[in-house]
Amino acid sequence: MKPHLPALRATLLLCSLTLLPPSLVLAQALPPGTVKGPSVEGISEYRLPNGLKVLLFPDASKPTVTVNVTYLVGSRHENYGETGMAHLLEHMLFKGAPKNRSIPQQFADRGMEYNGTTSYDRTNYYEVFQAGGDNLKWALDMEADRMVNSFVAKKDLDSEMTVVRNEYESGENSPFEVLLKRMQSVAYDWHSYGRSTIGNRSDIENVKIENLQAFYRTYYQPDNAVLLVAGKFEPAQTLAWISKSFGAIPKPKRKLPPFWTVEPTQDGERSFIVRRKGDIQIVALGYKIPAALHEDSDALAFMSEILNDTPNGRLHKALVETGKAAQVFSFGQTGYAPGLQLIGAVVKAGQPLEPVRDELIAAVEGFAKTPPTEDEMERVRRNIGNGIEKALNDPQKVGVALSEQIALGDWRLLFLGRDSLPKVTPQQVAKAAAHYLKRDNRTVGSFVPEDSVQRAEITAAPAIEKVMQDFKGKEDTLKSEVFDPSQANILKRTELKTIGGLKVALLPKKNRGETVSVELRLHWGDEKNQFGKAIVAAATNHMLTRGTSKYSRAQLADAMEKLKMSGSVYRFDTTRSKLEAALRLAAHVLKEPAFDAAEFEQLRQQWLVGVEASRNEPQVLATNALAKHYNNYPKGDVRYAMSTDEQIEAIKALTLDDLKAYHREFYGASHGELAIVGDFDSPAAQAVVAEEFGNWVSKPNYARVLNVNVERPPLHTVINAPDKENGFYAAQVNIDMNTEDPDFVALEVANYILGEGGLKSRLMDRIRQKDGLSYGGGSSLSVSDVDRASNLSISAIAAPQNLKKLETAIREEVARALKDGFTAAEVAGAKSGMLQQRVQNRSQDNVLAGGWANFLYLNRTYAWSQAYEDKLKALTPAQVNAAFRKAVDLNKLSVVTAGDQAKAK
Repeated sequence: MKPHLPALRATLLLCSLTLLPPSLVLAQALPPGTVKGPSVEGISEYRLPNGLKVLLFPDASKPTVTVNVTYLVGSRHENYGETGMAHLLEHMLFKGAPKNRSIPQQFADRGMEYNGTTSYDRTNYYEVFQAGGDNLKWALDMEADRMVNSFVAKKDLDSEMTVVRNEYESGENSPFEVLLKRMQSVAYDWHSYGRSTIGNRSDIENVKIENLQAFYRTYYQPDNAVLLVAGKFEPAQTLAWISKSFGAIPKPKRKLPPFWTVEPTQDGERSFIVRRKGDIQIVALGYKIPAALHEDSDALAFMSEILNDTPNGRLHKALVETGKAAQVFSFGQTGYAPGLQLIGAVVKAGQPLEPVRDELIAAVEGFAKTPPTEDEMERVRRNIGNGIEKALNDPQKVGVALSEQIALGDWRLLFLGRDSLPKVTPQQVAKAAAHYLKRDNRTVGSFVPEDSVQRAEITAAPAIEKVMQDFKGKEDTLKSEVFDPSQANILKRTELKTIGGLKVALLPKKNRGETVSVELRLHWGDEKNQFGKAIVAAATNHMLTRGTSKYSRAQLADAMEKLKMSGSVYRFDTTRSKLEAALRLAAHVLKEPAFDAAEFEQLRQQWLVGVEASRNEPQVLATNALAKHYNNYPKGDVRYAMSTDEQIEAIKALTLDDLKAYHREFYGASHGELAIVGDFDSPAAQAVVAEEFGNWVSKPNYARVLNVNVERPPLHTVINAPDKENGFYAAQVNIDMNTEDPDFVALEVANYILGEGGLKSRLMDRIRQKDGLSYGGGSSLSVSDVDRASNLSISAIAAPQNLKKLETAIREEVARALKDGFTAAEVAGAKSGMLQQRVQNRSQDNVLAGGWANFLYLNRTYAWSQAYEDKLKALTPAQVNAAFRKAVDLNKLSVVTAGDQAKAK
């Protein structure tokens, strides 16, 4: 495990070392192609032509030499299914290479102390041995050999895998290691620091030798490694040996894969519990902290030591000396990328854990309120300095200590860190602690000993061959006719009736599975008698399926399921044998809702939560602002655009009596349309409709409520939507038109090209395909059938910082369409796409039923649809462009954007 702050904790006071003069190397010519780099306090850097970086640290104070090779690869470089591979490869490099087939035996014969370690960002190998003889030359030759020639063989993987698996199993016995693994996986969402270096058991067991070999060939190359020689050796001779052994390795041609994953900011505290057999309890806190090179890193290292020190640390005094905990800890787990600050306590089994957790959180997150004293600061400086000096005075630890700096990018960070110790102030420490040690950045983990664990083991599923071995498929007994979806055939096959107050369209046809679609539309009330009742009407409708005079809500759901009704009572699919009963059930639901008090209150609360949940959503903010801008009706009018607060006020004011009264006064089938399309018995269906709906009367006056556009000055406003990662653009321009106007079809083609035609529409081609600003957007043309209140709207999503660019791009595309028009190829493509979509729609029974219901409401038939398509086919580019220019005035376009303005800067 590497320390939190390599720049400080690997710092050394070097005054006690006996150093060989650097001039001994400089006085001699460097090997061909070798370039001299910087030198700092006895450590000199060289670079070979193949990219290998060499550090020579001559020290004659002890008769030993350390050779350390650090590879800039660790567990963060592993891909899916490859966790633990960097560590497994570390083991494999002791299995031999062509010139060194038994490396452990060779180490033993030479009395060398050796090891390898793997971390998140690096892997290193070192050997410590007696100076003199050919030990150093052999070590250099061996390391060069296994750098690129290691066997990494399948037979070695088979045997070493079980060794590494046992290392994994050993860690699973440790409450602390298990808790740490869970902490990583819970604290991180995406970054590979969220995976333990040891890896996942199944990955260890199943990793393919080809993956391991590819990993080795990619990262084990001279340009991705740093060689350190420290101790008693002759620098010039050593550099010559290095040039001969390592210098013979060709410079690799491959490019190292980039690493671009950035962990998102944590947005709330997280917690987890590990329950296993054990004899201690542990509570740990994890806080996201910046990478080791960040300016706050030094201050956080001081904070960690001030908390962790024994016996002077704050946590020791608060928890250990008071007997609440047996031990405390604090360390940083970070490096090249942002990491975790881990702080915790070990508690005796059987003692209450929650009070320790709460006091630990209070002490840590309250740290900034009591800035460090000068005594605490000086103690940290002394402890870090002494610890690093001792580490680097031990030749065995030199390589590991410098490896951390190397993994960060430059070995000289060792000295920069040392020099920065006196510069860290109590104010910096307190400020950093206040910034990172806070609730929403916290992950809490607990290890709780448990003798009776309650785990749900997930066993492997059987192979698909076993699942299917006894399956015998049934013969196809479902038949259907080949239906021609042309308007002429639809008109020929459809029966048009009037049953009571309902205009009815019946289109029987043979369907696979005997499916049938039903569309029912009922109308009641007028502008005056509906005044102030918009929310009441919506609530009444919502209550219909929450229980009736015969069925509870659950029973009604079961009854609809038994009748194979999918949809609502107004629009549903069922089958031939169930249709009559389904129509009766729909009528019953419409006529006899229970209006249960408990269900009503549940509806109200769910409705309120839904409205509140969308209050600060950019899309809702933008669309509501546009609706308010264009509103020209008084509050209470059914066309009035209600704000979020007005909706909430109206929902809270609802009473169950309001709903009952509305249903009693207005509901009925005096005015409406019914369309049934699919496999059904028409006479039987008509009989049921007549019986259930024929005499159901709505008494109040009914009249269509028409809309009127009122001229408004164009709106341009920006709404702040704090803490929202995405923003929303909404625009609208009103148009004086209805669907009987001669320009209507041409304008629909123009809109299709502009923004309704999917990814290849002009807007999406620009804002997504070309500029990469938005995942989704487009335009929508709303043209009225019964009045002239029509409009063209445009909407799109984008990151807050891209909203201005998005707005500019959309405006430019609309202006381009107005200036240059749409091309003949675009018009031809739009016509073809629209015609094909219309045929596809008429091939779907539910769409066909909806179409008939709409036409009946407008006193039209599918002859109108045929006329539309005839006009569409005859359109010219000139007509399309003229219609667009006539309808759309860019100077009248109202635009609202909503997004986090702090992110937009």
